[in-house]
Amino acid sequence: MASQKHLLVIRMSAMGDVAMTVPVLLALQQQYPELKITVLTRAFFKPLFSQLPNVSIFEADVKGKHSGISGLYLLFKELKVLKIDAVADVHNVLRSKVLKLFFTTAGIPVAQIDKGRSEKKALTAVKNKQFSPLKTTHQRYADVFTALGFPIRLEKTALLTKESLSKNAQEHLGSDTKKHIGIAPFAAFSGKMYPLQLMEQVVENLAKTEHYQIVLFGGGAKEKEALELWQNRYKNTLNVAGKFSFQEELSIISQLDLMLAMDSGNAHLAANYGIPVVTLWGVTHPYAGFYPFRQPSENALLADRNQYPLIPTSIYGNKFPEGYEKVMETIRPASIIAKIEELV
Repeated sequence: MASQKHLLVIRMSAMGDVAMTVPVLLALQQQYPELKITVLTRAFFKPLFSQLPNVSIFEADVKGKHSGISGLYLLFKELKVLKIDAVADVHNVLRSKVLKLFFTTAGIPVAQIDKGRSEKKALTAVKNKQFSPLKTTHQRYADVFTALGFPIRLEKTALLTKESLSKNAQEHLGSDTKKHIGIAPFAAFSGKMYPLQLMEQVVENLAKTEHYQIVLFGGGAKEKEALELWQNRYKNTLNVAGKFSFQEELSIISQLDLMLAMDSGNAHLAANYGIPVVTLWGVTHPYAGFYPFRQPSENALLADRNQYPLIPTSIYGNKFPEGYEKVMETIRPASIIAKIEELV
């Protein structure tokens, strides 16, 4: 397969999973510089790949013209024009399976990710739990390229470099020489989100030292509202949620001295730039393979498994048994602050 020059990589969502493709594609580019790579994903994610010179983005409009079987066939025809030599499906969902059918029928080889569903089921089981580390998602992605004839060594990968701040971002952040600590307190599911009242204690105590500029990250309207309250309440605290483009937000992340995040997308965004990332884990666990790229394991603060032995109860934080609602409270604000101060 070494003669193949143009690879299509399929990963349409979610942000954390798309972000995890970045160091793998960096490794692929560094070790096979002649390769041309097209990533099929959402247009929103394009800035993630801006530092990868041989990578172009093809927008999957799955809610519009590429919806349904006929839309996917149209997408296949649009992609085929690009003279794709092989397809790396690192998503492996119904849409990508349909695309696989079209490509293989056209004689174009497709390799798909093994998500390790049975191992993950055993890791999160209530009975006969097999509590041991699984293959990382980054390695699972790399295995897909190996199957296409492009083995890659992830340990040799260089990471993304700092991005330049826009004038808008510079004006908001100011020219303070304090250490910049990013805090992303939200997650898709409650099972992996640190209680906001405890996170506020972390923000308050860090702000009080006057050693740090705290930069708050979030998404939806309710999140922005909560972060605005913190910005107004505490000195040296800046909410960037909803105030910048995704590209600008990435540039701000790239300039941080540390990121504090849940088991969520922001942890992966920061890790791609080699920023130290402190992660908080509730009913999920690093053993499932979603640990931020090349971060030391001691930067993960975990809920107490002696008290809650069924952790991890799910892969995504969306399922947990009765009585597991407060697992995150076993991580004390003081231990989070101590870890941050140790690293910066």
